Formats: sequence, structure tokens, C-alpha cells
Amino acid sequence: MNDELNAFYRVLERRRDVRAEFTGEPIPEDVLTRVLAAAHAAPSVGLTQPWDFVLVAAEDTRRAFREHVLAEREAFAGSLSAERNGTFGKIKIEGILESSLGVVVTYDPTRGAPDVLGRHAIADAGLYSVCLAIQNLWLAATAEGLGVGWVSFYREEHLRELLAVPAGIRPVAWLCLGPVHTLQDAPDLERHGWRSRRPLAAAVHRERFLTRQSDEQTE
Repeated sequence: MNDELNAFYRVLERRRDVRAEFTGEPIPEDVLTRVLAAAHAAPSVGLTQPWDFVLVAAEDTRRAFREHVLAEREAFAGSLSAERNGTFGKIKIEGILESSLGVVVTYDPTRGAPDVLGRHAIADAGLYSVCLAIQNLWLAATAEGLGVGWVSFYREEHLRELLAVPAGIRPVAWLCLGPVHTLQDAPDLERHGWRSRRPLAAAVHRERFLTRQSDEQTE
């Protein structure tokens, strides 16, 4: 591979869901603009670009969100077996206060409606588009030496009220964004023994989807 391809694949390999590694240093405005521009350049169904980005720097807002997230963490922990809870207890699930900025990515299903080219048969195509914007942001941030952490322990209605998101618009992700002192060699969930990666061979099917039994026999 040439240097450009090597650099691209290196970014893919370095990308991590960051929790404990944020430094809290400010993000240079030009870097933030490039990262957001990369997200905004993502492909979208019918060219609707159904995303918006809410930048959250205020500490009081972030503290309020973190309290909600920690309550949801406790609720999840209460549903686990003692052994699984012991493993979960070692895992940090957020970097809301440690990161430099919160970026909340939303989905507006009415943008471009009712004639959204390409969404007539797949209602969730717009939501998939938002996920592509998030991935673009994540990879651009990694290339810029920043970390990203996707916080998922929250109720959509709570975040909608906290940020005055209009009814009908979904808050898809709270992303913690900022400089990091390091990126871990392996994902946190793997390092702490929560789950192991599937090998590529187990995920690839040819012509037809294999049953689980057939899948296991090929590993």
C-alpha cells in the first residue's frame, strides 16, 4: 500500500470510544470546524442532510446530563448478575466532564419530506445517514489527534428537554470530544473483559446468510 492508504487504514485502526483519556484542553476552532465539516460531508438519503450538531460547552448542562447518565448506569447495573456486574463496575461509561466539548447529533425526519428520494421503502434510511455523519466526525477527530466517546446511557426525552430540542427531532448521540493523552491499543470493553471481537470470517457470508450453526462450523 502507498503512504496515503496506510495513513487512512491507520486512522481506522486507531479510532477508539474514549472515556478516561481526555485532557480537557480546548479544541482549536479551526480543528473543530474541520471535524464538523467532515461530518457534514457525509452521504445522506436524498441529499437531505438530516443532522444537526448541538455544541455543549456549559459545565452546568454537562453536569446535569452526567447525573442522568449515572442514574441510568445504576439502573443497568441492577439488571446484571453479580459476576457480570463486577465486570461492568470496572468500565467507565462516559467522559462528559473530562472532555472539552459535548457534541449532540440529532436527526430531523421531516427534512426534505415528504419526497425523500430513497427513503420510501426504508424508513430508517435517514437515521442511517446520521450515523454516517457520526462516523465521519469520529474518523476526522481521530486523524486530528482528538478522542470521541459516544454516550448511550440516556433517555432521549431527557436530553431533548435538557437541550430544548424540538419535538419530532431525535437526539441520536451525545459525543464527548476533545484532545487525549493517549488512545488505547484495544477497546475498553475488550480490555476489561466485557466482550471479545468477532473474527471477520464469522461476519462474512457469501450469496446467502448462513445459520448460526453453519457460521460456528466455519470458525
